[in-house]
Amino acid sequence: MDEDVLTTLKLLIIGESGVGKSSLLLRFTEDTFDPEQSATIGVDFKVKTLAIDGNKAKLAIWDTAGQERFRTLTPSYYRGAQGVILVYDVTKRDTFTKLENWLNELETYTTRNDIVKMLVGNKIDMDDHEVERNEGLKFARKHSMLFIEASAKTKDGVQCAFEELVEKILQTPGLWESEGQGQKVRLGDQQEGGG
Repeated sequence: MDEDVLTTLKLLIIGESGVGKSSLLLRFTEDTFDPEQSATIGVDFKVKTLAIDGNKAKLAIWDTAGQERFRTLTPSYYRGAQGVILVYDVTKRDTFTKLENWLNELETYTTRNDIVKMLVGNKIDMDDHEVERNEGLKFARKHSMLFIEASAKTKDGVQCAFEELVEKILQTPGLWESEGQGQKVRLGDQQEGGG
């Protein structure tokens, strides 16, 4: 059944507690929204296949708890990820200002330099915005990230966020083409076919 799948990608969703990480994930994978969504305990995990330009990618999407007490899970969670979605809540400035901390953590634990990053300003359906779209855009540009505003509640931008992230990963072959051999580079490869 998986013969036509080009590759499997590991994506992460990170950000402060309560910004809507799980809601974005559930909207994308199951097209559901629960206004009473409870806080994630530890790590949640969903799989979805997405077709981009005729190529199918199987996405393994990891959703983490934003709370400090679950930070011990962090290193293993970041290992091998090819893409990450950083989420903030447009109605809560502190979730935006703490993005620097999440980026630092990402740089500390990620095993790839060319990991593709997408910044998502969530909850745009709400009225009381504390973070303007332009601020998000500037932050994303400064850190070489893709950017989109979204609402897990109304569906706005959700599909687009995941599709753009996956498209960018697929355009960066070094991120996924060597997945068959895992993370290790086999030294024997250089000698083969040479001469």
